Amino acid sequence: MKKILLITFLCLLYMGIGAQQAAIWNETPAEKQERMAWWTHDRFGMFIHWGLYALPARHEWVKMRERMDDEAYQKYFDYFNPDLYDATEWARQAKAAGMKYVVLTVKHHEGFCLFDSQYTDYKVTNTPIGRDLVKEYVEALRAEGLKVGFYYSLIDWHHPDFTVDRIHPLRTDDAKQLKAMNKERDMAKYRKYLHNQVREILTNYGQIDILWLDYSYPGNNGKGRDDWDSVELLKMVRQLQPGILVNDRLDLKDVKGGWDFTTPEQFKPSKWVEIDGQRVPWETCQTFSGSWGYYRDEHTWKDTKQLLVLLIESVSNGGNLLLNVGPTARGVFDYRAQERLKAMGQWMKFNDRAIYGCTQAPEQYKVPPHTILTYNASTHRLYIHLVDYPMGDLILPGYEGKIAYAQFLHDGSEIKMSTRRHGYGPAHEQNVKGNIVLKLPVVKPLTEIPVIELILND
Repeated sequence: MKKILLITFLCLLYMGIGAQQAAIWNETPAEKQERMAWWTHDRFGMFIHWGLYALPARHEWVKMRERMDDEAYQKYFDYFNPDLYDATEWARQAKAAGMKYVVLTVKHHEGFCLFDSQYTDYKVTNTPIGRDLVKEYVEALRAEGLKVGFYYSLIDWHHPDFTVDRIHPLRTDDAKQLKAMNKERDMAKYRKYLHNQVREILTNYGQIDILWLDYSYPGNNGKGRDDWDSVELLKMVRQLQPGILVNDRLDLKDVKGGWDFTTPEQFKPSKWVEIDGQRVPWETCQTFSGSWGYYRDEHTWKDTKQLLVLLIESVSNGGNLLLNVGPTARGVFDYRAQERLKAMGQWMKFNDRAIYGCTQAPEQYKVPPHTILTYNASTHRLYIHLVDYPMGDLILPGYEGKIAYAQFLHDGSEIKMSTRRHGYGPAHEQNVKGNIVLKLPVVKPLTEIPVIELILND
């Protein structure tokens, strides 16, 4: 019996130690909320996917899609010379659009590094441009007061020790052939390379605010946490940059401290994202079109209204929007992206109070038809985004006694309120006790999506 008790005790002790080791870092919910406060306030950021794939200009996965080997892909390295690259102009365009932070692909799946790494020759300083473009990017963002983010690919289709798997350009369904290709490849060596480069980018450029590590695909002929040694990798990240925010793609969703925010990709959540029944910080990453990298002949571009609705709905559900730009091989933003950024910036100039610092509205405020609500708890103001402008009055169900003042946000002009709607016929059915009627002008204001700002009673 004593032996059984001893074994049980040792097992419990081991489990406790194992659980303690599994935690990346210990942080209270309040501490995490404070660390992430700037991010949940700012709500809107820019993603930039840029690399050698800008030259073929037919998707950032072109090497994998077209099953190119390193020799076939080499020409893009040899001719990479973005002579029009101006990091200051990038930063200014992001800022003018109303974005508060930027995340750049310092290395994507192709393995090419936009920074001057000491661990590889496959880097930008060995191309015709001959400069550390990440250094320029970091300096430009800081000069404009923007937060700095890096995206670093866990995947590397160029590294000789990265084993061929189901998404590799050299992939095969022939088990014998796959074994032969991987015979000389050593993931342990690649892991060391991976960790060294992450340490490098988090050491050489000062404070980094966001880190995207992308991505894990465990299972049959895939890669997950053990392949990256994700636990130790993230411990190093936290040690080097204690205040950094890290995404959720290290395959550590079940590990305490294994991620800061979740990342629905090309998907617009219809409500606040939950994991195990608990609301979590989230950010949807989206493209203007169907590709992340520059794709010359791709034409499924979202219009300005669609993009604004995407931003507003994300905030209304407690989330952020990271909107992607794929610069050209000359180093400038696609003209279509520039057009939409400018249009979004024009809207944000007059309506950003309905985005920054805002979140989901309290449940007692019902959503009128064809509108989206956002709410700022600090200022106690509710914002009604008129996605489809009403013809005449806007009924606010159950709002009586809750509103001190109403105005259009774009120009600060008063909107008159009433508890009755004048007219004949079915309109009288909407004269329900407790409702408020906003008397809107017949002509829609000259803004893509007008916003009504309600200053609420205490």
